[in-house]
Amino acid sequence: MSGPKSFEISKRMVFEAYRRVKANKGAAGIDGESIDQFEVDLKGNLYKLWNRMSSGCYFPPPVRMVEIPKPGGRGVRILGVPTVADRIAQTVAAMYLEPDVEKIFHPDSYGYRPGRSAPGRCAKSFCLVRGCF
Repeated sequence: MSGPKSFEISKRMVFEAYRRVKANKGAAGIDGESIDQFEVDLKGNLYKLWNRMSSGCYFPPPVRMVEIPKPGGRGVRILGVPTVADRIAQTVAAMYLEPDVEKIFHPDSYGYRPGRSAPGRCAKSFCLVRGCF
């Protein structure tokens, strides 16, 4: 039985998200599947992801835990590596949400935003204090 999808997610958007994930490279997740392996059945994998996301039944798999040594041997930091499919799903969600969410951020908010960074904020603050212009 087929009916309308719960969420309007275009196949084109899923493909664009895949292109961004591929360009970003990255390691395999907990399933051990690399981008090259994902591409063996690219059309099927993207369709399956699109179908699950648009019908509202996508659930992300666990992430692979990787320990990254801190500088100077001061321990490790834990990094979670999602699967290729989950990175694509996260990118689709970000592509849909960012345009609407960006509108409500304060202009001086710099954390985790496209085209903004902490060093950029520091430079702006320095110029405000020192009068760069």
